[in-house]
Amino acid sequence: MKLNSLDRTLLLFTALLASYQVSEGIEGLATLPVTAYTIGFGILLIAALLIFILGFEVLDLPIVFILSTIIPLSLSLGLVWNHLASFRTAYLIFTIIGFLAVTFTRAIPMTNKMPVIILALTHGISGLTIFLLPIFLAIQGDMKLPFAFVGIGGGLIGIGGLLLSFLKMGKPILSRERIMRLFPLLLLLTTACFVAGFVWG
Repeated sequence: MKLNSLDRTLLLFTALLASYQVSEGIEGLATLPVTAYTIGFGILLIAALLIFILGFEVLDLPIVFILSTIIPLSLSLGLVWNHLASFRTAYLIFTIIGFLAVTFTRAIPMTNKMPVIILALTHGISGLTIFLLPIFLAIQGDMKLPFAFVGIGGGLIGIGGLLLSFLKMGKPILSRERIMRLFPLLLLLTTACFVAGFVWG
């Protein structure tokens, strides 16, 4: 399935937004959350460029699972480190173990359900953190209301991950063609929400 001109335009804007956030950064934060956010947006940038250059076929590569895990883990770590000080160490340990577990279960062929369980747990916890924490902070008044856009972006990237995961497991929610057509738009909306939340929130 080939990229059309609209797909390429959406991916280009995604790459531009992600590169803007990587270059501008987020001021006034400690080193770890800045690093975590930079890695998250850097992977978004790489993902958009890889699809732009290589096409949708790149989503079939095993490394995509690993790269797609880094995004929610790094962004959620930055959020927890910056806003939930008492959970910093515990969440950092979860992030490291989760990433290593996903990498290990994808590097070694397994016929059982362990890779799916590990992926679901890792994505589930990090995804819910990105989705709920920014919205909660915005509602509570601890952050400006636009910070809730980060949570919306978390929800969107969760939907994208869910669609790809079920497709990989052979139980697609939507047809492969429809998922591929939705993916560039979903990636752009996700990145736009993240950037809007961090810049205005």
